[in-house]
Parts: sequence; structure tokens; C-alpha cells
Amino acid sequence: MLYVKVAAVWRSSHNCLRCKAGVRPLGDVVRRIFTSSVLQTKQKITPVFSKALGYGEKVAIIDHSGHHSYSSLYNTSRSLAGRISRALGCESGDLQGKRISFLCANDASYTVAQWAVWMCGGMAVPLYRKHPPAELEYIISDSESSLLLGGEPYVDVLEPLAQKLGLPCLHLPPTSSLDSLQAAEPQSAEALSDWAERPAMLIYTSGTTGRPKGVLHTHSSLQAMVQGLVSEWGWSRDDVILHTLPLHHVHGIVNKLLCPLWVGATCTMLPEFDAQKVWEGLLSSEAPTVSVFMAVPTIYSKLIQHYEQHFTQTHVQDFIRAACKERIRLMVSGSAALPQPVLERWKEITGHMLLERYGMTEIGMALSNPLNGPRIPGAVGTPLPGVEVCIVMDVTNTIIVRSNSKETQVKPGLEGKEGQLMVRGPSVFQKYWNKPQETAESFTEDGWFKTEQRRLRAAAFTPERDGIKKCRFISQAPHRSHGLIATFLHPTEPPMTQEALLQTAGPGGEPDDLINTSRGRHCRPTAESPPRSSDSDCACRLLHSSLQSSYRADINSRESTVGNRRPSANVQIYQITVC
Repeated sequence: MLYVKVAAVWRSSHNCLRCKAGVRPLGDVVRRIFTSSVLQTKQKITPVFSKALGYGEKVAIIDHSGHHSYSSLYNTSRSLAGRISRALGCESGDLQGKRISFLCANDASYTVAQWAVWMCGGMAVPLYRKHPPAELEYIISDSESSLLLGGEPYVDVLEPLAQKLGLPCLHLPPTSSLDSLQAAEPQSAEALSDWAERPAMLIYTSGTTGRPKGVLHTHSSLQAMVQGLVSEWGWSRDDVILHTLPLHHVHGIVNKLLCPLWVGATCTMLPEFDAQKVWEGLLSSEAPTVSVFMAVPTIYSKLIQHYEQHFTQTHVQDFIRAACKERIRLMVSGSAALPQPVLERWKEITGHMLLERYGMTEIGMALSNPLNGPRIPGAVGTPLPGVEVCIVMDVTNTIIVRSNSKETQVKPGLEGKEGQLMVRGPSVFQKYWNKPQETAESFTEDGWFKTEQRRLRAAAFTPERDGIKKCRFISQAPHRSHGLIATFLHPTEPPMTQEALLQTAGPGGEPDDLINTSRGRHCRPTAESPPRSSDSDCACRLLHSSLQSSYRADINSRESTVGNRRPSANVQIYQITVC
């Protein structure tokens, strides 16, 4: 009886999966056209910078150099756009999709570089500060970049590559003096308007299954990603997000930077992950206070470790839980599987049940647990607005389940079966750069993108709010997830202690060091370095600033006793689907 209604829907809509596909060229971009009532929307496509002047002097970014308003970022970006156009001899001010590779710190200079490239009609190619020169050279060459753009302190990294490849290299001033570009450079003319099909960004995959591939997203697909998350996660201009992630993949670029800038919110950017600085940011009572936080599981593990080493007194722990529950409205985990002990411990510490979601470089975010409503550990949620997903049996290509944000259709007799996840929607990428065969093999004739997730199943449930049966998608097996490795115990093994399991979440380096970890490589725990003496002072400062108390907390700066433990030789390592 559970599937009687959806079976009728299945029969009536089955033929639409075999809709005709067409192809329309746009320069070196191929636009796939297919019929779908979910995807046919007529919205004006505009880059995020087009909204900046409407937010005026409101603070957009806070970084190590200070506060940067929306209008300041906009005007500085326009000046830099003019400089880029002149460097490439483009009198029209429209680069028509020429690639510009840029390497900037996690601060306002990144946004200025990104917006400037878009303002002059270029395609932004973000580089990663921890990639070795050979990897940077590969991306610059593979993307056929026409110009390099370097912010402080990475000019010295890019200049030798520019000379070797015969490319011009422009230098950005220090972040504290970005406004000097406005005086030194005339602003570019605002002549571009046809944004929908323009290529916006070339984001390279982690290369866990081969050489990194350039994933081409247009302004349309970026806007679809942003608007879907803004709607589903309740973004508003009053939000303040603490940004700690690298800026060369979708998680850091779209979820944590473009979304807040789209709605006029404020983004507080740390130059890199530091557990002490993150706790300071989360607990600080200085305006603007953080309301949104997103991170990878390794970061949550590191924050838990820091908490357990330095926040040992009961009144400190009570304050932390109260502050997080009162001030922060949303905490999200993604880019790798979230071990359940981490999820449970984080909830004990902060009172927050982490929101898990699923996405890829090629599709942005596709599935998400609800902002308001039950979040099931191990489930990656339901389709985001505008996204269609289906699960297909590998051998027979039989569609097991098809779902969007409004309804789910399950084929009778196949309830709970596993299969390959396919995704379709306006947020899906256009193509792999200069790889037509790989692109063709990744799509079905009717526009479905074939993910590498081959063991996903759907569990039916009925939301209380509307009474319509839907499906949560549950991850079951290995998946390429930006190269991140999540460690889980084999079900037949005796359980390890929670501390030991947390310790295996990643090496002792920065969490983003895991991004290029080889596929299937064992994540070996390492001993933590001795706590810095400033950690005790940090906790005291937090208490003084937030509680305005006169006492000092006696924080026990002890070294972890589980740092040198190794998991059993029989423990198996899995790559899990949550991305």
C-alpha cells in the first residue's frame, strides 16, 4: 500500500526520462537542452557582483586587514577588470571567456580577483596555495589561461610560472590597500549583460581517479547552486559566516562565499584553519557575531580535540554550549563522510545536530538534510530545489527511484534496492574542459549526469509538514569525494573508543591537507603537537569578552593520551558518499 500512489505516477511519467536531447554551441561551451518541468525556469541570470551596489556600505568581508564593504569590493573589482582588459589588449572590455588563473589568500583579494575576471567577461580559474608548482603549471596550461593574477603573498609563486609559460602576470596590492586600485586604474565600462550562457569558472577536480579535470560552470549553473542553497538553508543579509576552507572547490567558493555575498550577508575569513581561532570566532560576542558555520569532518574532529584538551571546566563547557545554541543558527558538514561519533560529540558540545548534504564539483549541492526538521545520521537528505535525481540499476539500467524536491516516484518491487546515482538540473556543469570523450561518457542522452556513486538507496518517509511521501537518500559505499578519506570501522570489528576514532579522522596537519590524499590510502593517526601556551589565555579571553566575568578559567593544557594509538590492522577504510 505504501507504493500504490507513486507507482501510478511512475507509469505516467516514465516516458519523460527518454526525452529528446539537443545541442547548441556557444564558443567552446556546449549547452545541453532537455525537457523537464523542474528545470524550466525563466530567471534573469546575473553574477553576484551585480547585487553589490544594492548593499552599499554594508560590510561584506572581514579579514586580517579589516572590514571591506560591498561598494568598495565592487569599485575595486571594476578597476582591476579594466587593468586585465588592457593587459590582454582587449579594447571592447569583453574577454569572451578567456581563462584567467588567479592565486589569492583567503581574504578580500580573492573576491576582488574573482569579480574582476567576471566583469571583463573572463572565466575564473582558482588556484590552490598548497599545490606544488608542477600542479599549478598543469592547471594553468590545461586551462589555456591567457593571464595570471596573483595576490599577496603568492606573486613569487606565480611569476616564475608566468615567465616559463610566456604569460602576463598581474600583481594585486596588499589586501589592506586594495582600494588603491581605484585611484590607480580607471574603471572598466559596464557593457556586459548576456550572462546566462557565459562561462564563469573552471574548477579542477581533486584528481583521485586520474589527472585533475577542469569542470566548466556557467553563470547560470553558479546562480542555480547559490539560489538553491539560499532558499533551502534560509540565508539572509543578517547572517555572518565564519570561513575557514580553501577557495578552489565548490564547498569553499559557492557554499561559504557566493551564498552570503548573494544575499548581502557578512563573511568573516580566516587565512587558514586554526582550531583556536575558530573557537574564538564561534564564541566571540563582538559584533557581528557568527550565525553560520560550515566545515569538513576533519575540522570538526580537530575542534573537538581542541575542546577536550583546553576547555575542561564545567562552567566553560556550559558557556560554550549556551553560546553556540543562542547565536549560531546553522552548522553544516560536507565534502566527506561524517563519522557518527563526531556528529554525536559535536551535538553534546554545541547543542547542534550537524546538517549533512551531498554534492560534487560537477553538480554543486544536490541533496541536503532539512534546515528545519529531523536530520538522520548517515542520510544525505532529499533533492534541493531545481534538482532531479534518480537511482539506476547498473546491469539493466532500470530506474529504481526518481525524485525532486516535490515528489518521489519508486518502481514497484524495487523498494530499497541500491544503484547508481544520476543527477539532472540547472546546477550541473557544462563539460570537462578539452575532454569531449569524458564529457560524453558522463551524461546520458537525455541529460542525466552519471555520478561515481554506485551504491545509493532511498528510504521512504512522510514529512509531517505536507504529508507527501518523499525519499531520503542513504549512502552505502565508496565514492570519489574531492579526495577526502573518511575512516570507519568495519562492522565486524570490536568498537574503538570515541577518542581513538576521532583521532583517525586525519593527519596532524591542516584539514585541507587531506584534499589530495590518494584514493584508498590509510589515514594514519599522528600524535598531536603539544598545546600552545596561548590556548589557556584564549579560553580566558573568551570568558572575559563574552561573560564579562572577573575570574579566569584554569584550563588544563594537557597532551592527548590517545595521540599515538593506531587502529587495528583489521580496520577497513572506506570512502563514503557524503560530499
